[in-house]
Amino acid sequence: MPTFAAFDGTELAFHEIEGGAAGHPLICVPGGPMRDSRYLGDLGGLSEHRRLVLLDPRGTGASAVPSDLSSYRCDRLVDDLEALREHLELERLDLLGHSAGTNLAIMYAARYPQHVDRLVLVTPSAAALGLTVTAEARLDIARLRTEESWFGAAYPALQRIVAGHDGGGDDWSAIDPFYYGRWDAAAQAHRDAGERHQNDEAAAVFAAEGAFDPEATAIALAAFAAPTLFIAGAVDLNSPPTMVVELAESIPGSRVAVQAAAGHFPWLDDAHRFASTVEGFLRAEASARVTSAR
Repeated sequence: MPTFAAFDGTELAFHEIEGGAAGHPLICVPGGPMRDSRYLGDLGGLSEHRRLVLLDPRGTGASAVPSDLSSYRCDRLVDDLEALREHLELERLDLLGHSAGTNLAIMYAARYPQHVDRLVLVTPSAAALGLTVTAEARLDIARLRTEESWFGAAYPALQRIVAGHDGGGDDWSAIDPFYYGRWDAAAQAHRDAGERHQNDEAAAVFAAEGAFDPEATAIALAAFAAPTLFIAGAVDLNSPPTMVVELAESIPGSRVAVQAAAGHFPWLDDAHRFASTVEGFLRAEASARVTSAR
């Protein structure tokens, strides 16, 4: 297992998946927050096109627990990503973040724009930029699933949660199907595995006071020039497409792709479409840069 030393000496690990690909890697930051990277798998076969480098955040997976637990805060994790770049001896990164991990990717782009070549943000969180998702927006997305067999139990649980009157763990478990485009055996196994591999102690610190400075981040991103792709799931109530479009407005020239019938993990719902969307973006932008350099 490859490892490297973080800014404070904590030993961090990453996983490399090549499939049939080689060459310039795609650095992948998992969400959770503070979930290890195994739930990403090979991102729907994206490893056939790109060498994937999947980071296990500190305190998760094969990465060590830091001596200073306050270092789980998102703004401090940015320098873990910079340490990985230095370890891999890359001048510029192709960077992909998922869910809560997009906060880290966004803040890295704001702090180290000179080291980002291309940025992919999958079903992103908006915390780093201070955006919120309204209860009605989540309920609107949920109502797209009325024909699902599980909807009758899941929707009332969601109503209680967004109203602040949830019934505890049972309600949160009841809404799990909303995070997937298909609530089948593969989705349920993915849900179960993810719950086993999240560091709840670290997650509680991730967004602690001081973790985000939305105003400063927005100012930095207004001058960010690297090509950026946002991917939304059409039925993702965690990151509704309307919020993703609003978030994309923070980065000039960014693109938004809404994947049909996809939830919060779009590479599971339609692997081919997800992989081809990401690879098509990376390939096109690489070609454009080569052409403009001539």
